[in-house]
Amino acid sequence: MDFFNSYRNTLEATLNKLDLAKVEQAADWLREARDEGRQIFVCGNGGSAMTASHFVTDIVKGASYGRDKRFRAMALTDSLGTLTAYSNDVSYECVFVEQLKNFAQPGDVVIAISGSGNSPNVLRVMEYANSIGCKTVAMTGRDGGKLGPMAQINILAEEPHMGRIEDVHMIVCHMLGYSFMDREMAKA
Repeated sequence: MDFFNSYRNTLEATLNKLDLAKVEQAADWLREARDEGRQIFVCGNGGSAMTASHFVTDIVKGASYGRDKRFRAMALTDSLGTLTAYSNDVSYECVFVEQLKNFAQPGDVVIAISGSGNSPNVLRVMEYANSIGCKTVAMTGRDGGKLGPMAQINILAEEPHMGRIEDVHMIVCHMLGYSFMDREMAKA
């Protein structure tokens, strides 16, 4: 039980350090994107790729179904053919940014998820998103790496353990998604 108690207690401590004002600002940007018909792009590697896909599923289905205003969101992690073509023919560093070049417009929202904050492909997507006037959000861990300072909003899971960083990122994604599913449904 010691391991499990320690894991839970450290996760709770990490959650308690979370800057909820930044989470709320990200929710405001997502609401604006939805209301203005703008696109939302999300990406990450490994576990963060799955978090990106899960989050997009939550807002495209859960926060959009049966609603007049719907989210236009895309996980840049979900086109296996595109990812493997760029990886094989060009480089893995460009797999997200090249997709963004096809679809992103100024004012769209780009969310990059990286536990280390140092993955070259998320750094490139953030750099490009900023250069064309997108609103940029990073979800990072540890000290934010290089990605944190690049984003207009950095939601930091201040913790060295990758499992707990990913736990916090998933909880933040649920906070964001359910702010539309639960909070907005309660107002209806």
